[in-house]
Amino acid sequence: MKILVTGGAGFIGSHTTDRLLREGYEVRILDNLQKPVHLKGRPDYIPEEAEFILGDVRDKAVLENALEGVDAVYHFAAYQDYLPDFSTYFHVNCVSTALIYEIIVAKKLPVRKVIVASSQAVLGEGLYRCPDHGEMIPDIRLEEQLSRGDWEHHCPHCGKYMKHLPTPESMTNPQNQYAMSKHTQEMIAINLGKRYDIPSVAMRYSIVQGPRQSFYNAYSGAMRIFALHLYFGKPPVIYEDGMQVRDYVNYRDVVEANIKVLHDDRANYQGFNVGGGREYTVIDFYRKMEQVTGKHIEPVIARYYRYGDTRHIFSDISRLRSLGWKPEFSVEDSIREYWEYLNSRTDIEDILEYAEKTMKTMGVVRRVRQ
Repeated sequence: MKILVTGGAGFIGSHTTDRLLREGYEVRILDNLQKPVHLKGRPDYIPEEAEFILGDVRDKAVLENALEGVDAVYHFAAYQDYLPDFSTYFHVNCVSTALIYEIIVAKKLPVRKVIVASSQAVLGEGLYRCPDHGEMIPDIRLEEQLSRGDWEHHCPHCGKYMKHLPTPESMTNPQNQYAMSKHTQEMIAINLGKRYDIPSVAMRYSIVQGPRQSFYNAYSGAMRIFALHLYFGKPPVIYEDGMQVRDYVNYRDVVEANIKVLHDDRANYQGFNVGGGREYTVIDFYRKMEQVTGKHIEPVIARYYRYGDTRHIFSDISRLRSLGWKPEFSVEDSIREYWEYLNSRTDIEDILEYAEKTMKTMGVVRRVRQ
Protein backbone atom coordinates (compact mmCIF):
# COMPACT_ATOMS: atom_id res chain seq x y z
CA MET A 1 0.00 0.00 0.00
CA LYS A 2 0.97 3.60 -0.59
CA ILE A 3 -0.26 5.93 2.13
CA LEU A 4 -0.61 9.71 2.12
CA VAL A 5 0.07 11.41 5.45
CA THR A 6 -0.99 15.05 5.46
CA GLY A 7 0.77 16.97 8.18
CA GLY A 8 3.40 14.26 8.13
CA ALA A 9 6.10 16.64 9.36
CA GLY A 10 4.12 17.30 12.53
CA PHE A 11 4.07 15.56 15.88
CA ILE A 12 1.58 12.70 15.43
CA GLY A 13 2.01 12.58 11.66
CA SER A 14 5.77 12.07 11.77
CA HIS A 15 5.61 9.29 14.34
CA THR A 16 2.85 7.56 12.37
CA THR A 17 4.97 7.92 9.22
CA ASP A 18 7.91 6.24 10.94
CA ARG A 19 5.74 3.32 11.97
CA LEU A 20 4.22 2.90 8.50
CA LEU A 21 7.68 2.81 6.93
CA ARG A 22 8.81 0.18 9.44
CA GLU A 23 5.81 -1.93 8.44
CA GLY A 24 6.86 -1.75 4.80
CA TYR A 25 4.38 0.78 3.42
CA GLU A 26 5.27 3.47 0.92
CA VAL A 27 4.59 6.86 2.46
CA ARG A 28 3.99 10.24 0.86
CA ILE A 29 3.99 13.29 3.12
CA LEU A 30 2.13 16.52 2.33
CA ASP A 31 3.01 19.39 4.66
CA ASN A 32 3.32 23.16 4.30
CA LEU A 33 5.77 23.50 7.23
CA GLN A 34 3.56 26.21 8.69
CA LYS A 35 5.10 28.65 11.15
CA PRO A 36 5.26 28.93 14.13
CA VAL A 37 4.93 25.14 14.48
CA HIS A 38 7.88 24.62 12.12
CA LEU A 39 9.70 27.81 13.00
CA LYS A 40 13.07 26.40 11.92
CA GLY A 41 11.85 24.95 8.62
CA ARG A 42 11.91 21.31 7.59
CA PRO A 43 12.53 19.06 10.62
CA ASP A 44 15.58 16.81 10.56
CA TYR A 45 13.53 13.77 11.55
CA ILE A 46 11.60 13.50 8.26
CA PRO A 47 12.83 10.18 6.80
CA GLU A 48 14.50 10.11 3.41
CA GLU A 49 12.46 7.03 2.47
CA ALA A 50 9.24 9.06 2.52
CA GLU A 51 8.28 11.14 -0.50
CA PHE A 52 7.83 14.74 0.62
CA ILE A 53 5.55 17.31 -1.02
CA LEU A 54 5.70 20.89 0.24
CA GLY A 55 2.22 22.33 -0.11
CA ASP A 56 -1.05 23.37 1.46
CA VAL A 57 -3.91 20.88 1.91
CA ARG A 58 -6.34 23.59 0.78
CA ASP A 59 -4.67 23.83 -2.64
CA LYS A 60 -6.70 21.57 -4.93
CA ALA A 61 -3.96 21.05 -7.50
CA VAL A 62 -1.43 20.15 -4.81
CA LEU A 63 -3.87 17.79 -3.09
CA GLU A 64 -4.83 16.09 -6.36
CA ASN A 65 -1.17 15.38 -6.99
CA ALA A 66 -0.68 14.08 -3.45
CA LEU A 67 -3.69 11.73 -3.69
CA GLU A 68 -2.61 10.20 -6.99
CA GLY A 69 -1.90 6.48 -6.61
CA VAL A 70 -2.46 6.22 -2.85
CA ASP A 71 -4.45 3.47 -1.14
CA ALA A 72 -5.15 5.19 2.19
CA VAL A 73 -4.98 8.65 3.75
CA TYR A 74 -4.11 9.85 7.24
CA HIS A 75 -5.31 13.43 7.45
CA PHE A 76 -3.32 15.06 10.28
CA ALA A 77 -2.75 18.50 8.73
CA ALA A 78 -4.66 21.00 10.84
CA TYR A 79 -4.69 24.43 12.36
CA GLN A 80 -4.44 24.21 16.14
CA ASP A 81 -3.74 26.99 18.56
CA TYR A 82 -5.66 29.07 21.06
CA LEU A 83 -6.02 32.38 19.25
CA PRO A 84 -9.29 33.98 18.07
CA ASP A 85 -8.67 33.88 14.31
CA PHE A 86 -11.85 31.83 14.00
CA SER A 87 -12.13 31.50 10.25
CA THR A 88 -8.66 29.95 9.92
CA TYR A 89 -9.70 26.86 11.88
CA PHE A 90 -12.58 26.15 9.51
CA HIS A 91 -10.70 27.13 6.36
CA VAL A 92 -7.79 24.79 7.12
CA ASN A 93 -9.47 21.93 8.96
CA CYS A 94 -12.85 21.65 7.25
CA VAL A 95 -12.13 22.80 3.70
CA SER A 96 -9.17 20.44 3.40
CA THR A 97 -11.20 17.47 4.61
CA ALA A 98 -14.04 18.19 2.21
CA LEU A 99 -11.53 18.62 -0.59
CA ILE A 100 -10.04 15.17 0.02
CA TYR A 101 -13.45 13.55 -0.52
CA GLU A 102 -14.27 15.85 -3.43
CA ILE A 103 -11.15 14.76 -5.27
CA ILE A 104 -11.57 11.06 -4.45
CA VAL A 105 -15.15 11.11 -5.75
CA ALA A 106 -14.51 13.28 -8.81
CA LYS A 107 -11.47 11.33 -9.98
CA LYS A 108 -12.85 7.95 -8.86
CA LEU A 109 -9.70 7.24 -6.89
CA PRO A 110 -9.46 3.73 -5.36
CA VAL A 111 -8.75 5.00 -1.85
CA ARG A 112 -9.53 2.22 0.62
CA LYS A 113 -9.56 4.19 3.86
CA VAL A 114 -9.41 7.76 5.16
CA ILE A 115 -8.44 8.33 8.80
CA VAL A 116 -9.05 11.85 10.10
CA ALA A 117 -7.41 13.33 13.19
CA SER A 118 -10.09 14.73 15.48
CA SER A 119 -9.82 15.82 19.09
CA GLN A 120 -11.12 15.24 22.58
CA ALA A 121 -12.15 18.90 22.37
CA VAL A 122 -15.21 17.74 20.40
CA LEU A 123 -16.60 16.45 23.71
CA GLY A 124 -16.75 20.00 25.01
CA GLU A 125 -17.00 20.14 28.78
CA GLY A 126 -17.71 16.42 28.86
CA LEU A 127 -20.26 14.44 30.82
CA TYR A 128 -21.26 15.42 34.37
CA ARG A 129 -23.69 14.19 37.01
CA CYS A 130 -25.77 16.27 39.38
CA PRO A 131 -26.68 14.36 42.57
CA ASP A 132 -30.31 15.40 42.15
CA HIS A 133 -30.85 15.79 38.39
CA GLY A 134 -28.66 13.10 36.86
CA GLU A 135 -26.30 13.18 33.88
CA MET A 136 -25.90 16.15 31.56
CA ILE A 137 -23.37 17.94 29.35
CA PRO A 138 -22.84 21.49 30.62
CA ASP A 139 -22.11 24.43 28.37
CA ILE A 140 -18.94 26.50 28.48
CA ARG A 141 -18.25 28.44 31.67
CA LEU A 142 -18.86 32.08 30.86
CA GLU A 143 -16.89 35.18 31.80
CA GLU A 144 -19.32 36.20 34.53
CA GLN A 145 -18.57 32.99 36.43
CA LEU A 146 -14.85 32.73 35.74
CA SER A 147 -14.11 36.36 36.59
CA ARG A 148 -15.29 35.57 40.14
CA GLY A 149 -12.91 32.63 40.45
CA ASP A 150 -15.81 30.18 40.48
CA TRP A 151 -14.27 27.28 38.57
CA GLU A 152 -16.59 24.28 38.91
CA HIS A 153 -19.72 23.46 36.93
CA HIS A 154 -23.06 24.01 38.62
CA CYS A 155 -26.27 22.15 37.84
CA PRO A 156 -28.46 24.54 35.80
CA HIS A 157 -31.52 23.30 37.70
CA CYS A 158 -30.43 23.44 41.35
CA GLY A 159 -27.06 25.17 41.33
CA LYS A 160 -25.20 22.34 43.06
CA TYR A 161 -21.68 21.41 42.02
CA MET A 162 -21.58 18.49 39.58
CA LYS A 163 -19.14 15.57 39.30
CA HIS A 164 -17.33 14.91 36.02
CA LEU A 165 -17.61 11.45 34.43
CA PRO A 166 -15.74 9.53 31.70
CA THR A 167 -17.21 10.80 28.43
CA PRO A 168 -18.03 8.42 25.54
CA GLU A 169 -17.99 9.22 21.82
CA SER A 170 -21.77 9.58 21.73
CA MET A 171 -21.45 12.86 23.66
CA THR A 172 -20.54 15.88 21.54
CA ASN A 173 -20.76 19.50 22.56
CA PRO A 174 -17.87 21.45 20.97
CA GLN A 175 -17.47 24.87 22.54
CA ASN A 176 -14.48 26.61 20.96
CA GLN A 177 -13.46 27.29 17.38
CA TYR A 178 -10.96 24.44 17.21
CA ALA A 179 -13.44 21.92 18.63
CA MET A 180 -16.21 23.01 16.26
CA SER A 181 -13.91 22.67 13.27
CA LYS A 182 -12.87 19.18 14.39
CA HIS A 183 -16.49 18.10 14.88
CA THR A 184 -17.21 19.35 11.36
CA GLN A 185 -14.27 17.30 10.07
CA GLU A 186 -15.75 14.21 11.70
CA MET A 187 -19.13 14.78 10.07
CA ILE A 188 -17.55 15.33 6.66
CA ALA A 189 -15.46 12.17 6.92
CA ILE A 190 -18.05 9.80 8.36
CA ASN A 191 -21.06 10.99 6.35
CA LEU A 192 -19.36 11.49 2.98
CA GLY A 193 -17.46 8.28 3.56
CA LYS A 194 -20.71 6.36 4.02
CA ARG A 195 -22.41 8.04 1.09
CA TYR A 196 -19.61 7.29 -1.36
CA ASP A 197 -18.40 3.98 0.08
CA ILE A 198 -15.05 5.31 1.29
CA PRO A 199 -14.29 3.62 4.65
CA SER A 200 -13.51 6.45 7.06
CA VAL A 201 -12.54 6.78 10.72
CA ALA A 202 -12.26 9.77 13.07
CA MET A 203 -9.77 9.63 15.94
CA ARG A 204 -10.54 11.84 18.94
CA TYR A 205 -7.14 12.22 20.55
CA SER A 206 -6.84 13.31 24.16
CA ILE A 207 -3.74 15.34 25.10
CA VAL A 208 -1.01 13.52 23.19
CA GLN A 209 2.50 13.82 24.62
CA GLY A 210 6.02 12.97 23.58
CA PRO A 211 9.01 14.14 21.52
CA ARG A 212 8.62 16.32 18.41
CA GLN A 213 5.85 18.48 19.84
CA SER A 214 6.47 22.03 18.68
CA PHE A 215 8.03 24.42 21.18
CA TYR A 216 6.68 27.47 19.40
CA ASN A 217 2.88 27.47 19.53
CA ALA A 218 1.28 30.14 21.68
CA TYR A 219 -0.67 27.24 23.11
CA SER A 220 0.29 23.60 22.82
CA GLY A 221 -0.46 22.01 26.16
CA ALA A 222 0.86 21.55 29.67
CA MET A 223 3.84 19.41 28.66
CA ARG A 224 5.43 22.14 26.53
CA ILE A 225 4.60 24.96 28.93
CA PHE A 226 5.83 23.21 32.07
CA ALA A 227 8.91 21.67 30.43
CA LEU A 228 10.10 25.01 29.03
CA HIS A 229 9.62 26.71 32.40
CA LEU A 230 11.65 24.00 34.12
CA TYR A 231 14.25 24.13 31.35
CA PHE A 232 14.73 27.89 31.71
CA GLY A 233 14.42 27.85 35.50
CA LYS A 234 11.22 29.90 35.65
CA PRO A 235 8.11 29.28 37.78
CA PRO A 236 5.11 28.38 35.61
CA VAL A 237 1.72 30.00 36.04
CA ILE A 238 -0.93 27.35 36.63
CA TYR A 239 -4.35 28.52 35.54
CA GLU A 240 -7.44 28.47 37.75
CA ASP A 241 -6.64 26.46 40.90
CA GLY A 242 -4.69 23.63 39.30
CA MET A 243 -7.37 21.08 40.10
CA GLN A 244 -8.62 20.76 36.51
CA VAL A 245 -8.71 17.11 35.40
CA ARG A 246 -6.99 16.15 32.16
CA ASP A 247 -6.41 12.96 30.18
CA TYR A 248 -2.90 12.42 28.78
CA VAL A 249 -1.86 9.77 26.25
CA ASN A 250 1.59 8.77 25.01
CA TYR A 251 2.37 9.26 21.33
CA ARG A 252 3.31 5.59 20.87
CA ASP A 253 -0.12 4.48 22.06
CA VAL A 254 -1.66 6.93 19.59
CA VAL A 255 0.42 5.47 16.75
CA GLU A 256 -0.75 1.97 17.70
CA ALA A 257 -4.35 3.19 17.59
CA ASN A 258 -3.77 4.74 14.17
CA ILE A 259 -2.37 1.48 12.81
CA LYS A 260 -5.16 -0.54 14.43
CA VAL A 261 -7.98 1.31 12.69
CA LEU A 262 -6.17 1.16 9.35
CA HIS A 263 -6.29 -2.63 9.39
CA ASP A 264 -9.53 -3.30 11.29
CA ASP A 265 -12.73 -2.95 9.23
CA ARG A 266 -14.78 -2.88 12.45
CA ALA A 267 -13.53 0.70 12.85
CA ASN A 268 -15.08 1.92 9.60
CA TYR A 269 -17.49 4.87 9.78
CA GLN A 270 -16.92 5.39 13.49
CA GLY A 271 -15.20 7.88 15.77
CA PHE A 272 -12.93 6.73 18.60
CA ASN A 273 -11.68 8.34 21.78
CA VAL A 274 -7.92 7.78 22.07
CA GLY A 275 -6.86 8.48 25.65
CA GLY A 276 -4.55 7.32 28.39
CA GLY A 277 -7.23 5.72 30.55
CA ARG A 278 -6.23 7.64 33.68
CA GLU A 279 -7.06 11.13 34.90
CA TYR A 280 -4.68 13.67 36.42
CA THR A 281 -5.17 17.11 37.88
CA VAL A 282 -2.97 19.78 36.30
CA ILE A 283 -1.08 20.33 39.55
CA ASP A 284 -0.49 16.59 39.95
CA PHE A 285 0.86 16.47 36.40
CA TYR A 286 3.25 19.32 37.17
CA ARG A 287 4.48 17.50 40.29
CA LYS A 288 5.09 14.43 38.10
CA MET A 289 7.19 16.61 35.80
CA GLU A 290 9.23 17.87 38.73
CA GLN A 291 9.75 14.31 39.93
CA VAL A 292 10.83 12.91 36.55
CA THR A 293 13.03 15.85 35.51
CA GLY A 294 14.60 16.40 38.92
CA LYS A 295 13.80 20.11 38.65
CA HIS A 296 11.83 21.69 41.50
CA ILE A 297 10.36 25.15 41.01
CA GLU A 298 7.26 26.16 42.92
CA PRO A 299 4.50 27.14 40.47
CA VAL A 300 2.48 30.33 40.65
CA ILE A 301 -1.27 29.95 41.12
CA ALA A 302 -2.25 33.56 40.60
CA ARG A 303 -5.93 33.23 39.72
CA TYR A 304 -5.37 33.56 36.00
CA TYR A 305 -7.49 31.54 33.62
CA ARG A 306 -7.68 30.83 29.90
CA TYR A 307 -11.10 31.79 28.65
CA GLY A 308 -12.57 28.82 26.79
CA ASP A 309 -10.73 26.10 28.70
CA THR A 310 -12.68 23.07 29.83
CA ARG A 311 -12.80 22.49 33.57
CA HIS A 312 -12.51 18.70 33.57
CA ILE A 313 -12.35 16.24 30.68
CA PHE A 314 -11.68 12.51 30.72
CA SER A 315 -12.38 10.27 27.73
CA ASP A 316 -14.07 6.89 27.92
CA ILE A 317 -11.86 4.66 25.74
CA SER A 318 -13.92 1.46 25.96
CA ARG A 319 -14.95 1.57 22.27
CA LEU A 320 -11.33 1.46 21.08
CA ARG A 321 -10.46 -1.13 23.72
CA SER A 322 -13.15 -3.36 22.19
CA LEU A 323 -11.01 -3.56 19.04
CA GLY A 324 -8.09 -4.93 21.06
CA TRP A 325 -6.18 -1.69 21.66
CA LYS A 326 -5.16 -0.39 25.07
CA PRO A 327 -2.72 2.27 26.33
CA GLU A 328 0.63 0.76 27.30
CA PHE A 329 2.74 3.80 28.24
CA SER A 330 2.55 6.01 31.31
CA VAL A 331 2.60 9.75 31.87
CA GLU A 332 6.07 9.28 33.35
CA ASP A 333 7.19 7.72 30.05
CA SER A 334 5.86 10.73 28.14
CA ILE A 335 7.57 13.24 30.44
CA ARG A 336 10.90 11.39 30.33
CA GLU A 337 10.90 11.17 26.53
CA TYR A 338 9.88 14.80 26.03
CA TRP A 339 12.46 16.05 28.54
CA GLU A 340 15.19 14.07 26.78
CA TYR A 341 14.06 15.47 23.44
CA LEU A 342 14.03 19.04 24.78
CA ASN A 343 17.53 18.67 26.21
CA SER A 344 18.84 17.19 22.96
CA ARG A 345 17.92 20.32 20.99
CA THR A 346 20.38 23.15 20.46
CA ASP A 347 17.97 25.71 19.01
CA ILE A 348 15.54 26.33 21.86
CA GLU A 349 14.62 29.97 22.38
CA ASP A 350 12.97 31.40 25.45
CA ILE A 351 9.56 32.23 23.97
CA LEU A 352 7.56 31.89 27.17
CA GLU A 353 7.15 35.61 27.81
CA TYR A 354 6.17 36.23 24.19
CA ALA A 355 3.55 33.44 24.21
CA GLU A 356 2.04 34.60 27.50
CA LYS A 357 1.93 38.23 26.37
CA THR A 358 0.31 37.24 23.07
CA MET A 359 -2.48 35.32 24.79
CA LYS A 360 -3.13 38.16 27.26
CA THR A 361 -3.24 40.71 24.45
CA MET A 362 -5.72 38.55 22.53
CA GLY A 363 -7.93 38.21 25.62
CA VAL A 364 -7.30 34.47 25.96
CA VAL A 365 -5.54 34.67 29.34
CA ARG A 366 -7.50 36.70 31.89
CA ARG A 367 -7.35 37.37 35.62
CA VAL A 368 -9.95 37.07 38.33
CA ARG A 369 -11.31 40.47 39.32
CA GLN A 370 -10.11 41.55 42.72
